[in-house]
Amino acid sequence: MLAERLDRLAPGHYTIPSVPEEVARHAQALDTLPVGSSGKVGVLDLTFERRGGRTELTGHYQKTPLQIMRPLYYDPARPDLPYVCVMSAGAGVLQGDRYRLDVTCGAGAAVHVTTQTATKVYRMEQDYGTQFVRLTVGPGGYLEYLPDPLIPFAGSRFYQRTHLTCDPGATAIVAETMLAGRLARGERHAYTACCTDLSAHRPGGELLFADPLRLVPGRFPVTGPAMFGEHGVLSTLYVVTQAVEADALADALHEVVADSVVADSGAAGGGLAGGASTLPNGAGAWVRLLGPESPPVRATLDRLWDLARRLITGHPAPDRRRP
Repeated sequence: MLAERLDRLAPGHYTIPSVPEEVARHAQALDTLPVGSSGKVGVLDLTFERRGGRTELTGHYQKTPLQIMRPLYYDPARPDLPYVCVMSAGAGVLQGDRYRLDVTCGAGAAVHVTTQTATKVYRMEQDYGTQFVRLTVGPGGYLEYLPDPLIPFAGSRFYQRTHLTCDPGATAIVAETMLAGRLARGERHAYTACCTDLSAHRPGGELLFADPLRLVPGRFPVTGPAMFGEHGVLSTLYVVTQAVEADALADALHEVVADSVVADSGAAGGGLAGGASTLPNGAGAWVRLLGPESPPVRATLDRLWDLARRLITGHPAPDRRRP
């Protein structure tokens, strides 16, 4: 156990290799607490297994600032499914911070993971911040990972890598949402660099798909038609499953997006935009949403989550407000 604990605290565990040049170019020694110091590294490792008719947390390691409280079973339609809220004891990601989150959903297990609040990435004068998220879903497993948005503040530099390993008989519903900045303050694309990589794989390592995002406002345009446009929120939902035929799933998700776009067409700021399509290699379907602010995007994302859950499990999604 001690050796395992020390392995999690080794730099090789929480350091992401091959950070994109757009972020890595800012690497430098800190005048404040260096990388690896207490409070600069957050590690959270969670394992869920099916036991006694429900899914239980069977493995739990945490190092502040990342932590959780006990899992909650509040869904009347799925009393076997725990809801877990990831929290940070710090105010947000600072320069030199390195976070790593591992979630393992074992065979036949089912779990929902979210975050307590948005991930705020603060202004950085030296170095950068990273977060590595590794999600693993075993045979017959069902994982929902729906974190709150990422908000890159002016002058911030951040890289996030999400690595999903999903068994062919499993399902993973994963969302990523990013704001253009502190929208309420009129701050848009004032960060220095915000880059993400999400990839999905089979247990043997086969790559199903990858979705890279490179946003560097000072060097490249980020408001073109293939990026944010004039919108303030970018959100993507990936539904990795073989429980529903991919074309049918994509069509159903697209109908939700189309209805939401029509309903929001008169809103200030241009309203919602988005679409859905199948994922490569028969992996499932995905949706990309753009909106002027968080509430309509969040409402549409919840509708999409509810639909995907109904199609895959036959049960509705509960209210995502914390009980």
